[in-house]
Amino acid sequence: MKYIVTTSKSIEQASDDLQKAVTDHKFGVLHIHNIKETLNKKGVEFSNECRIFEVCNPHKAKEVLTNDMSLNMALPCRISIYEDHGETKIGMIKPSALLASLSDSASLKKVADEVEAISIQIIDQAQ
Repeated sequence: MKYIVTTSKSIEQASDDLQKAVTDHKFGVLHIHNIKETLNKKGVEFSNECRIFEVCNPHKAKEVLTNDMSLNMALPCRISIYEDHGETKIGMIKPSALLASLSDSASLKKVADEVEAISIQIIDQAQ
């Protein structure tokens, strides 16, 4: 259900490379959540770096929403870069697995499979 790779890159370098890979594959970064920074600002001590990138391809999003508007709650796709036991990891929940839990539509499965394949390429390129 998850796709996670380990990289020797720093969080900063992996973040820069992920943003480039997203653009290279005709997706866009809508927002980056810096979990460590947000929690620390709220007075919660948290030491691990964790950045969650909301990414989207507008054409694929339209396909999903045209088929089932309620799936807006599963969009946009998220790719995370985080520290885990001293290692930098890049990962996501596979869109095909997420969608399978929400819909049995064959046309939506096709879109999820396409987005998943591209997302894996994005992660691998950033690795």
